[in-house]
Amino acid sequence: MNVRDRDMGSFVREARSRVAAAVTLPAGYEITWGGEFENQERAMARLRLVIPLSLLITFLLLFSAFGSIWDCVLIMLNVPFALIGGVLGLAAAHMPLSVSAAVGFIALLGQAVLNGVLVVASIRTRAERGENFYEAVVAGTRDRLRAVLMTALLASLGLLPAALSHAIGSETQRPIAVVVVGGTLSAAVLTLVILPVTYYWATRLKERLLRRLPAPAPSLP
Repeated sequence: MNVRDRDMGSFVREARSRVAAAVTLPAGYEITWGGEFENQERAMARLRLVIPLSLLITFLLLFSAFGSIWDCVLIMLNVPFALIGGVLGLAAAHMPLSVSAAVGFIALLGQAVLNGVLVVASIRTRAERGENFYEAVVAGTRDRLRAVLMTALLASLGLLPAALSHAIGSETQRPIAVVVVGGTLSAAVLTLVILPVTYYWATRLKERLLRRLPAPAPSLP
């Protein structure tokens, strides 16, 4: 078996299958795969708990800020926009999904939600003033253009040297940097384009559905 240009997970899976096919253990014996692979398995098991918990806490914080499940859901839909850039960044760098990369995706969660909060809060502020909803969406997004782009450029340019590094120790920091750089850029671009469009049409659809619902019957004295 050749370990050159192989990630640890795929190598161990192949080694396990070959050993299972070639070795018959006596009763009472077992093979345990340890070392760095065991540490990676423990870390990924923790991440399977941490990531859903982070999403739940983020959703609760958004609800406490906006008081609307509708707005919270639309903002959380912004999270996959950041994941797209992170996945594309890993693919472009020919890197597998590792624990370091998963930590980078968790960092992207906050960045993506922040972008959504900025845009949605600006749109809601203008709509509450009585502006036309379409104009509120366009102007609110334009108001947050600089803030979203500055935040994305700050994070991506700050980690760009780490993403391009091949020095000793870069195997740990480089996956995080690649994910964050790619994810922040995609989150910024898609937030300014897809989120306002989604917010506008989703709100219009909600209004149409509410108008079609039968009016509540008046209560008898």
